[in-house]
Amino acid sequence: MIKETELLAFMRETAYKPMTYQELEEHFQIQTAAEFKDFLKLLNALEQDGKIILTRTNRYGVPERMDLVKGRLQAHAKGFAFLIPEDREHPDVYIHANDLLSAMNGDTVLVRVSTRSSGGGKLEGEVVRIVNRAVTQIVGVFQHHETYGFVIPDDKRINRDIFVPQEGFGGAVDGEKVVAHIVNYPEGRSAAEGRVIEILGHKDDPGVDILSIIRKHQLPEAFPEDVMAEAQVAPERIDEAEIVSSGRRDLRDKVIVTIDGEDAKDLDDAVHVELLPNGNVQLGVHIADVGYYVTENSRLDQEAYNRGCSVYLVDRVIPMLPHRLSNGICSLNPKVDRFTLSCEMEFDEQMKVVKHDIFTSVIRTKERMTYTNVRKILEDEDPEVTERYSELVDTFKLMREVALRLRGKRMKRGAVDFDFQESKVIVDEEGKPIDIIKRERSIAEQIIEEFMLAANETVAEHFHWLKVPFIYRIHEDPDQEKLMNFMAFVANFGYTVKGKGNKVHPRALQSLLEDIQGTKEQTVISTMMLRSMRQAKYDAESTGHFGLAAEFYTHFTSPIRRYPDLVIHRVIREVIEAGDGLPEGRLEYLASRMQDIAQQSSERERVAVEAERDTEQLKKAEYMLDKVGAEFPGIISSVTSFGMFIELENTVEGLIRLSGLTDDYYHFHEQHMALIGERSSRIFRIGDEVKIRVARVNMDDHTIDFELVDMKPRRRDEGSGDGRGSGAPAWKRGEGGAGGGRTRERERERGGKGGKKGRGGKSGAGASGTGRSARRSESSGSGGAAPAVSFGFGSGKGGYAAGPASLSRDSGGYRSGGGERDGAGSGSGERRRKKKTSESGIFIGGAPASSESGDKPRKKKGGGKGKSRSGNATAAFVRKKKK
Repeated sequence: MIKETELLAFMRETAYKPMTYQELEEHFQIQTAAEFKDFLKLLNALEQDGKIILTRTNRYGVPERMDLVKGRLQAHAKGFAFLIPEDREHPDVYIHANDLLSAMNGDTVLVRVSTRSSGGGKLEGEVVRIVNRAVTQIVGVFQHHETYGFVIPDDKRINRDIFVPQEGFGGAVDGEKVVAHIVNYPEGRSAAEGRVIEILGHKDDPGVDILSIIRKHQLPEAFPEDVMAEAQVAPERIDEAEIVSSGRRDLRDKVIVTIDGEDAKDLDDAVHVELLPNGNVQLGVHIADVGYYVTENSRLDQEAYNRGCSVYLVDRVIPMLPHRLSNGICSLNPKVDRFTLSCEMEFDEQMKVVKHDIFTSVIRTKERMTYTNVRKILEDEDPEVTERYSELVDTFKLMREVALRLRGKRMKRGAVDFDFQESKVIVDEEGKPIDIIKRERSIAEQIIEEFMLAANETVAEHFHWLKVPFIYRIHEDPDQEKLMNFMAFVANFGYTVKGKGNKVHPRALQSLLEDIQGTKEQTVISTMMLRSMRQAKYDAESTGHFGLAAEFYTHFTSPIRRYPDLVIHRVIREVIEAGDGLPEGRLEYLASRMQDIAQQSSERERVAVEAERDTEQLKKAEYMLDKVGAEFPGIISSVTSFGMFIELENTVEGLIRLSGLTDDYYHFHEQHMALIGERSSRIFRIGDEVKIRVARVNMDDHTIDFELVDMKPRRRDEGSGDGRGSGAPAWKRGEGGAGGGRTRERERERGGKGGKKGRGGKSGAGASGTGRSARRSESSGSGGAAPAVSFGFGSGKGGYAAGPASLSRDSGGYRSGGGERDGAGSGSGERRRKKKTSESGIFIGGAPASSESGDKPRKKKGGGKGKSRSGNATAAFVRKKKK
């Protein structure tokens, strides 16, 4: 029987030309009917997976030989998209809205590259085939129209409403949030067709907002019964006989503590430090041995793989493992025996690891400490708290000394350390936001951060040299084009970044951060630096971590809430128990699985980050509802072609639209990230302080609009704010007054979906769902501690700008005036029509009336019989039947 690898290798040969199945049959000398049947099944399976292509002439070939690229589609609310190729070395491909076929966000597609930039970096292409659909259901508001309805998607990247025939209503009524299953995907001008499978409640009902986000991202909630049944088998406590039989090192006599947030329940790491007789310091990091209870390929393991990580929403946690495990036997609760994997490191005076040991253990923590209490002991010297934990005070002081020395060494080697402000939204029992508090990065958080970093690096290097299959946390070097743009940007402020050729060591970036400390431009430069970096991710190969300036790095410290940590725990324990190495067959099996696990974990992490960001954005908007008209000081956090975002002291962010800057006409200068007045030369750029008034809050899009308090109106002779005044030059008319009529080139070069990562201590690309405010082990570029910035749209490969936040916010509901088609529209940039439409503009009845701008009424096509030309009831233009 012909194997897949054999067939693909043959088709990838340079001399191969596409063949029919008969020609392939003859080449491989297939004799029997059974072999022929299996061969056809193989061809069909490979074609379904997009690994081979069937041409119009019924010949087979591989995509890469046909100038096709396979990858995942990352769509944007404006309609265009980027292809994120499976080949990590291949640059991203920009795809115009007209070239998407019916592909939707997240779909796996094959794209033909049609245009290359002169430098060879930026690519344009068109979708030629959809390999796999990612979106099978849509969450949105149901809109009832007599005999049919529409679901208006919450996800703005799905820019067509879902048509629902009457038989698909499922009892839904107008204004309810529903989940609709897609029955037919959109084709041409036709809308997608769906049926309602779940009614979440009215959009204004308490709790429906968060539930909608959970359904939107298809996050799992309740665990299946068979998974819960396995969790019930886990014991409540550890027997002494089990400790002896497991052969673990007994550390129950050591002074080991956990340090976490007050509300943490899944305690998966504990630490201890002690001075050794030789003057060195020993640091022990002890991590819950979750793999001991969650065995490979069990239902618990399969469910954890599918979830990827725990998701920390504003008002709840969606755990990776059932609470019986995560809060019970696996949690390092105080003064009880727990199984752990330990990494003990001995540091000399220069904080170099001179000896380390990784082993299975059993511990009994002395205290369950909180960040607040450790801070009160070390920084505030609170007498009451100090007295309560008097036996541990010296231990904490030694921990502080070790952590600061570790941090000093890390900074010296060049790790990039961003210090952005984080916040947490406080909600009441009904889920209503009542306060937004800033998270402090005190010495307590720094202790845990540095200890976890040290353990992760030590474990990564140890298993790298053992050459066993492993999962690493990598952070690739910045894209050269973005880096050059950033260097040109900081030159405007008189700063230089040292480097050799197109390479920059992270130490040079950290030096710049130190130079700008306390200056006015600190925020703008820090933000732009972060945007120039790539996202961190999981990988089966150790290629280093740029932001941490670490040659080896992994995630070892959170197996309760991160699946990659759980997997490498199994590998570690397996290697320890095997003693002299793993069998060859086992090594091959593990090697075949690691890249798949790394990719799945990275994808699930991105979903978790988006869901966490959505809930935070939702609750911050709700918090500002009763503050419309109030005035606040703020700082410009981002400048875009359609306005500027202002961040308030409480970290709430809102948009001042370009059309709201009425004292002048403003040009957007992308290189300087500034809006510059045409007449007054007034400049708005990131980091400037302004005073704003809350103008409106849109709870449908979870967005907030601000206006400047001191803004004066334009003089009448300067033309109207919508760009249609007599004196308005072409650029004003093209931008529609709101900065929205951007050209295709502008769309292509600016960022998009990305959003804020790492706020509220949730997982950015760095923190990965740890839920700790200060455990920002990858704050440098991976986003673990960057509250007000975006990694942008696309993966960052291929020279597309991922930084400017214009499109990242736009995907969350901010519009830049309706895109290309509405470039000369009204002040909002969106064409106003009196005809009845659904919210995304799908015509659902009534004759087209003349627009407010004076357009003549359009004549009906097809005689006005109430049917589209194709007669398809799901067409984008659905007219009411005559009575």
